[in-house]
Amino acid sequence: MKYLVALLAVAGIVVSAMALHVHYMDPSQAPPCAVTEKFDCGAVNHSRFAVFPARTFDEPPTGGHHIPIAAIGIVGYVLIGGFALAGWRWLAFQAAFGGFLGACFLSYLEAYVLEKWCIYCLWSQGILTVLLVVTGLMLAIRSIQAQRAWER
Repeated sequence: MKYLVALLAVAGIVVSAMALHVHYMDPSQAPPCAVTEKFDCGAVNHSRFAVFPARTFDEPPTGGHHIPIAAIGIVGYVLIGGFALAGWRWLAFQAAFGGFLGACFLSYLEAYVLEKWCIYCLWSQGILTVLLVVTGLMLAIRSIQAQRAWER
């Protein structure tokens, strides 16, 4: 199971890297993921919420010291995969849970504030959901095995 988590983490790294590429693209160019009026990852990845901390309304797009959310996603996926490969199931679950909650918040912003969706963000949300389930199953299986060993 830890290799499945590592494989999903690599897929998440790839998706986050593609979103980071769009983040650093010239906003006047149409990104390859600008599909419809509602699905436009260029608009999402150039919004004030695409960085942490979020830009203020009067701040220029290139001003201030901000970290792109996609870069934070890459670091998160590396941590989840590394924790799983090291056998630290609880930390992998906690990192997946934190990433899932963060992605849920970003999906809320996309749906109700920006009213545009990013295909890469949706893929990342799906990957984090699967990672959360798989790391939770890893913990449950380990707990059941430990309980059975204790009862012997």
